[in-house]
Amino acid sequence: MSDPGFEHVYRAASDPAAPTLLLLHGTGGNEHDLIPLADAIAPAAGVLSPRGKVLEGHMPRFFRRLAEGVFDLDDLRVRTQELGDFVEASAARYGFDATRVVAVGFSNGANIAASLLLLAPGVLSGAILFRAMVPIVPDALPSLPGKRILMSNGRTDPLIPAAQAELLADLFRRCRADVTLEWQPGGHNLTKRDVELATRFLAAP
Repeated sequence: MSDPGFEHVYRAASDPAAPTLLLLHGTGGNEHDLIPLADAIAPAAGVLSPRGKVLEGHMPRFFRRLAEGVFDLDDLRVRTQELGDFVEASAARYGFDATRVVAVGFSNGANIAASLLLLAPGVLSGAILFRAMVPIVPDALPSLPGKRILMSNGRTDPLIPAAQAELLADLFRRCRADVTLEWQPGGHNLTKRDVELATRFLAAP
């Protein structure tokens, strides 16, 4: 399978028992943004960190939006499949275990990670979603038993209403995923508690 052409960083795991973290940045970020976070939450894990291919002005994203919180669903479907193909191609290229890929996404990156779980459920074994909202509701919900998902959202996030986070958590539960939704007192920015929660999530058996 060919590489769809994402600019990316790959680093092999230093512990063969560790997963590979698929790092998915927020709007305006790049493939380097979340590497310090990966080092903090799972230093022995592998890292696969692509740069979003959609530009909003000069800001990379993983899919188009029509307005704040209003997504181009046709583009989202295409970009989700493209990202899933990239993960599978990268597993073949670099030799990591494709069944042990955990997404770590922030904002736009968390939203496409959620879309991967909903539209291409075989790509990820689990996910850590910082400041996510409902990206899409599939016509037929996937079955996600055994998929562990940590969501962490801000109570005062000006971009993502609390109800959106609750709806996404409920959607995953309807898919029979193992979902934990944690609330932070702050807004859209990552916090020390986010890091602590993600570290514990990845350390759990």
